[in-house]
Amino acid sequence: MDACAAFGACRLRVRGLVQGVGFRPHAWRLATELKLVGTVHNDAQGVAICVAGDKSAIVSFRKRLRSESPPLARIDSIEEEPWLPDAFPDGFSIGRSVPGSVATGVVPDAATCPDCLRDIRDPSNRRYRYPFTNCTHCGPRLSIVRQVPYDRATTAMAAFEMCGACAAEYADPADRRFHAQPNACPECGPRLWLEMVEDGHASEAKGVDPIETTAQMLRSGRIVAIKGLAGFHLACDAANEQAVACLRERKRRDAKPLAVMVQNVATARQLCHVDQLEVDMLESAAAPIVLLKPRQGREGIAPSVALGQASLGLMLPYTPLHHLLLDAFGGPLVMTSGNRSDEPQVIANEQAYARLCSIADAFLMHDRDIVNRVDDSVGRVERGAFQLIRRARGFAPQPVAYPPGFPRDRTVLAMGSALKNTFALTTPDGIVLSPHCGDLDNPEAVAAYRETLELYQRMFDGAPDTICADGHPDYPSTLLGQDLAQETNAQVVTVAHHHAHIASVLGENAYPLDGPPVIGLALDGLGLGPDGTFWGGEVLLAGYRSAERLAGLPAVPMPGGDRASREPWRNLVAHLHAAGLDPYLAGFDHARTKTLVQMIDRGINAPKASSAGRLFDAFAALLGLHPERVGFEGQAAMALEALAQQTDTTENGYAIRLPRYVSDGTGGTLHAFWRDALADRDAGKGPARMAYRFHAGLADALATCAIDLAREKGSSTVALSGGVFLNQLLTELLVDHLESSGLTVLSHRNVPCNDGGLSLGQVLVTFANS
Repeated sequence: MDACAAFGACRLRVRGLVQGVGFRPHAWRLATELKLVGTVHNDAQGVAICVAGDKSAIVSFRKRLRSESPPLARIDSIEEEPWLPDAFPDGFSIGRSVPGSVATGVVPDAATCPDCLRDIRDPSNRRYRYPFTNCTHCGPRLSIVRQVPYDRATTAMAAFEMCGACAAEYADPADRRFHAQPNACPECGPRLWLEMVEDGHASEAKGVDPIETTAQMLRSGRIVAIKGLAGFHLACDAANEQAVACLRERKRRDAKPLAVMVQNVATARQLCHVDQLEVDMLESAAAPIVLLKPRQGREGIAPSVALGQASLGLMLPYTPLHHLLLDAFGGPLVMTSGNRSDEPQVIANEQAYARLCSIADAFLMHDRDIVNRVDDSVGRVERGAFQLIRRARGFAPQPVAYPPGFPRDRTVLAMGSALKNTFALTTPDGIVLSPHCGDLDNPEAVAAYRETLELYQRMFDGAPDTICADGHPDYPSTLLGQDLAQETNAQVVTVAHHHAHIASVLGENAYPLDGPPVIGLALDGLGLGPDGTFWGGEVLLAGYRSAERLAGLPAVPMPGGDRASREPWRNLVAHLHAAGLDPYLAGFDHARTKTLVQMIDRGINAPKASSAGRLFDAFAALLGLHPERVGFEGQAAMALEALAQQTDTTENGYAIRLPRYVSDGTGGTLHAFWRDALADRDAGKGPARMAYRFHAGLADALATCAIDLAREKGSSTVALSGGVFLNQLLTELLVDHLESSGLTVLSHRNVPCNDGGLSLGQVLVTFANS
């Protein structure tokens, strides 16, 4: 062979999401077909391939590695170097994994593939009705892995020794279960059982079919805790108002919308309007919850599933267990996180008994450990693209690529925010964002956050040299970052909240490190600015290295501090008072209003904030939408948007002007806006028309300000970030205006625009300034 002029030999390094996806058998099949010799194995860097044979075959091999890669694989790069062994092998083989310094990705969990779905529905198949069926194209990945390389011994499946039949599949490169690490069957794999709750204690129901009995209980209005792929769900009949109300009462979740799982796309279309892109996302390997527009009347769904919401969150079954249960039940099921309100999602059996016995009437259990807690992802289609709102199962921990110009030679850990938290860890192949960790507002949530963080550091060899955190000194994530820095001797840096927001959207859009500054619109509820005051409605001149505040909403007191975030009426009183109008025109109790005015005038627990979120709350209160108290963050603003979407008016928006910031950081007021809004209310103008005028006016104000500043600063790009941009109506009106003026608009798609994307921005700002 050495004498053959057409002979070649090389070593290929494949980086990306290439472990646990069938990439080694893919390489084996191609090499065998092309009559090449060599080896392929996993290591901590990805996949290593040594291949020799005809040069043209090697060229074809390399090309087809990428073009015909397995469905769950993502190849970031293929590097090539010469291979000169002492002797060439006689054939092509798959070698054992090699440990080392981690530089490869962990693949997200994937929804059941069509082949496995056929297996569990085929009475002649040995996996008929087996709820843990999987292959290299689907099933658990992140949720069961403890460390990289991804092999059975490093997953929760290490506890289950394969039977002869499963071992034969696992060892056969021509089988789709070749090296499928979670491979199992009823003879050797995890088992399912049902436990009934009586007097606060659970005990196994003997001699019953767990799935059929669970379906019967759900049809009778009972609540069942179901151990799923990456956490527990609490399930009930989504069409049974009494059952849904009972679930809300027991879970203490009185208002937040609940997700619904439906059997198939046909059922989804009976309940909601579903376009092709939404179908594609529902049926994708990620299988997220997709927010959809309900059909008129919302028949088939209990009213309290999503009260006051313009959308309904639907998802399809994504595990064999879910498919079998939905087949048996025959209708839509509420599937909400298995936890008590504000606590982390339960993942362990004993934990479930302790925390969910007061909520569930039964437990559908199994004995495969959940190593990584991963909540359901949430998203929606907006302007022809899918936008993630909560990035978790099916998407995490896919790394985000470094934008052009960024170094990769440091390990940085970003701690994220206090609400909708994610953390981020840098690797040579990209920036790994954790799944959604939730709100760090209680000790249980902080403890779960720390456990997840420690697990990720083990998986990715993530000993950081720098830890970056939000500038707010009291955020639990910031405090934990400081503790970790002391433990590891890492450097600590803080990143301003709204600068991180804009850096996040720039990074997601691969904006280069040395690109010119953009006009950044950062709109959210609250974040500490670098001047020590609270921001939330900002127009910035920003890049990765710096962010300058140019204009924005005027700062208005928040009487009661954090209470103003939960009680919209307080914001209406404060806004009217700040605008130079009579605060008693808000229409609330005279004594309460007087107390608030005194707090504001005396500066007692009334910090000022230029918050877009509180402006939405104030206007919602004016229209009577949840004025006294919201049940969850953003409830009043969501109700305001839903109301605005009920009208077909094309009226002009209210006259809102965003003041420029002068040297002392103060701006103007919103006097004209509130004067006109009060006049509309007093004239009996319909609330829906007023809600639309608010959205249109704010969009016009933001667009006009951004366009003017872009011209002044010579910028051609506007970047949008912050949780307020989850408001579709506002975003559509704003983007239309900006694009019609010739500006390029950057917005979020694969990373949430809310604080779930903040950790990405923190990493990028830290890198840019190092």
